Amino acid sequence: MDDEPPLTVVRPGEGRAADLGDGVGVVFKLAGADTGGSIAVVEHPFAVGAYVSAHLHTREDEYSIVTDGEIGFRSGEREAVLGPGGYITKPRGEMHAMWNAGRTPARMIEIISPAGFEGFFRDVADLAAAGATEPAEFVALAATYGLEFGEPDWQADVLARYGLTPPAW
Repeated sequence: MDDEPPLTVVRPGEGRAADLGDGVGVVFKLAGADTGGSIAVVEHPFAVGAYVSAHLHTREDEYSIVTDGEIGFRSGEREAVLGPGGYITKPRGEMHAMWNAGRTPARMIEIISPAGFEGFFRDVADLAAAGATEPAEFVALAATYGLEFGEPDWQADVLARYGLTPPAW
């Protein structure tokens, strides 16, 4: 008699790792299929100088926990740089960006609620692995996940203060 709920075990170092380009990676830990669609969990390594352009989510909220290095976050008019053990919320509908704010590689855990957006990371990794370089392909993919990119007034200031270059797309 097997009436126990499903159990997903992901040990340290496990999970598909992929390159998202421009110094940002992803390691898949828990997908929506593992959580009944309630959340997804990924890890993002950030190389020195990595920047995730300003964007907003129309379908999900994100919760980030810094585990290594220093990661800067800008969400609307609020900005914070967090080290290991720092937490931050990034609510849907608000333009936000993230970057490696230090001089060493950084890493964070990302909790996505509800699940589903982890598919965007999978699809971007697959496009990058296939050699896609056309920005329009990535922008079109983003739109299918309700992801919108923008250029808020504060982005140029963040890029200048941290010596960052935005991704091509």
